[in-house]
Amino acid sequence: MTHRSGFACFVGRPNAGKSTLTNSLVGTKVAITSSKPQTTRHAIRGIVHRDDAQLVIVDTPGVHKPRTLLGQRLNDVVRETWSEVDVVGFCVPADEKVGPGDRYIASELRKVAQRTPVIGIVTKTDLAKPEQIAEQLLALQDVLDFEELIPVSAVDGFQVKQLEDLLVARLPEGPQLYPDGDLTDEPEQTLVAELIREAALEGVRDELPHSIAVTVEEMLPREDKRDLLDIYATVYVERPSQKGIILGHQGERMKAVGAQARQQIQKLLGTKVYLNLHVKVAKDWQRDPKQLRRLGF
Repeated sequence: MTHRSGFACFVGRPNAGKSTLTNSLVGTKVAITSSKPQTTRHAIRGIVHRDDAQLVIVDTPGVHKPRTLLGQRLNDVVRETWSEVDVVGFCVPADEKVGPGDRYIASELRKVAQRTPVIGIVTKTDLAKPEQIAEQLLALQDVLDFEELIPVSAVDGFQVKQLEDLLVARLPEGPQLYPDGDLTDEPEQTLVAELIREAALEGVRDELPHSIAVTVEEMLPREDKRDLLDIYATVYVERPSQKGIILGHQGERMKAVGAQARQQIQKLLGTKVYLNLHVKVAKDWQRDPKQLRRLGF
């Protein structure tokens, strides 16, 4: 039996359903999802294991017109990624008209499409009527010359398996790239920081999500209790007024963030966790190269 292995990436506007689709294919949560656009900041790799293939999916940040240095760096991450993968999936939600943002990405993808197959994916079909989905597939045909077009829903699993087959068919023959059972190659600390950021994003006002960054300072088993992991992390915002929003009245909001993040981290690591969170102000970090480096961008 031939075995294929290689890399696929999903690209699209912010909030086009890329992370949810990645998690659905991998069968577990490796990319954080939120209704806030621009949730994904790193190229996160999720690994799909099959008897005949290993598909590594790189979930990338949404491509957008950058207004900050962070925005520019996120776009650079995407371009670097799609120039290195074996197949690209271009995601457009079923319930939103194809717009200038999609056309911009398509024009960028044309440069890649000569040597890398691009599959058009209409996501979120659970939110659209059949005729809307049909219109979207037709509209996409005008945007780019796709190898294949497929409608999917990560929420109810519609055609996710078929999409996986389409991606796998375009991988080169080759051995496994990662050990069995590995679902991502992200370091645990990155995933933990991301889960804290996901919890902090819930219920904040629209201008705040971009200003939140999280670093994990320390992660180690407690000396007298080996089954307990102590995690110390810092949540950064850009202005003192944002610190108040994140903390909430008498720190209530931060407590809720900590409780939610701790649950998700325990699920991820399979061990009890003590989570200590601090909030700090890093003035205008999205625009400052030195601070961006310190925060891992």
